[in-house]
Amino acid sequence: MHLPLRRIFDDKRRLVIPVLAGLALNVVLFAGVVYPLSARLRSTEARADAATRELQAAERDDAEARGITEGRDRTDLALKAFYKEVLPPSHAQARQATFLRLTQLAEQHHLQPSRRNTDPKQEKDSNLARLQIAMTLQGNYEDIRRFIYHVETGTDFVVIDSVSLRQGEDAGSPLVLTLALSTYYLAGPDGP
Repeated sequence: MHLPLRRIFDDKRRLVIPVLAGLALNVVLFAGVVYPLSARLRSTEARADAATRELQAAERDDAEARGITEGRDRTDLALKAFYKEVLPPSHAQARQATFLRLTQLAEQHHLQPSRRNTDPKQEKDSNLARLQIAMTLQGNYEDIRRFIYHVETGTDFVVIDSVSLRQGEDAGSPLVLTLALSTYYLAGPDGP
């Protein structure tokens, strides 16, 4: 059974025309207003998401930069404290502190000093100078081992550069320890 659309349209014209007009108006409004607004909304949301990601990245970069700055400041403070509290302020004080301390340690460990000398050197492009110390001691192995341990673990800033251990000239003679040590101190404007 086939209903003729023309006849339905003619009979219900008063009802069909407003419905078709309303439908056409909905299509025009959707195409002209709703769709562009929804596209603009999607675009705005995408820009807002991108801006949020950029803000989070900027906040991470800011936190990282602040961390680096705080770390640099802590390092600067620690370095200044090291210069002030650990390193001797002059060549004379560096020499006196290391010689006195090393002599006391040698006596404490029953070692006999036979030779020692120093050589100050200015570090290039630095306000630090290096005091190189050469020292020769004689004693038995256990005393030498404990002496080296105390030099390495002591509170003084003394670095062991090299160690040489040999038997004395006679078969029953004590061992001979030759040490090259270094310490640093603040050099004056004229150098060491």
